[in-house]
Amino acid sequence: MRYDRCRKLFSKFEHLKDLKILICGAGGVGGYALECLYRSAVKNITIVDYDTFDITNQNRQIGSEYTGEKKVEVLARLYPGITPVDMKITNENIISLNIGHYDIVIDAIDDLDAKIALIKSAHPKIISSMGAAKRIDPTKIRIESIWKTNTDPLAKKVRDRLKKEKFNGDFKAVYSIEKPVKCEMGSFVGVTGAFGFALCSEVLKDFV
Repeated sequence: MRYDRCRKLFSKFEHLKDLKILICGAGGVGGYALECLYRSAVKNITIVDYDTFDITNQNRQIGSEYTGEKKVEVLARLYPGITPVDMKITNENIISLNIGHYDIVIDAIDDLDAKIALIKSAHPKIISSMGAAKRIDPTKIRIESIWKTNTDPLAKKVRDRLKKEKFNGDFKAVYSIEKPVKCEMGSFVGVTGAFGFALCSEVLKDFV
């Protein structure tokens, strides 16, 4: 049986098929969150992105061998049954995602404005990825309240923006306590993929 080993591990396995997940961002983090959820029998997944695959994505992104093609369209072929949404998230169009339809929202977006818009709209059922780039040690990954994150420059920007916009809710964030390597646009699949797996694991914990 395809999911026999998952069924043995998750006591509430039969409920996984009914779980509705929205993944925003189909890059080095979101793609691996999708991979993990899909292989764990979660199929009711919508993934949102507006970008196309580039050759520079090939060190870390699932589906990136299809250069020039839309990320969500490629992933919909690789993971039959998921719903692709080709869209750049903004304050103005986020309502079209019908976030209330989903049980959990995974934020794997890099763009700060889109990230803040999603957090405010999807809270409290959101888990958010902070910065996975410029790091080489997956053992430094942590999952905490956004307000307890440290070291991560992106997390600080998120906290500062949320405070400025008088957001006082709470949600979990996946981040790294490793100080970023001083380089330009560096990324390593051992960390970006591990961020995606950590997001997936956090989603599925309630089913064990």
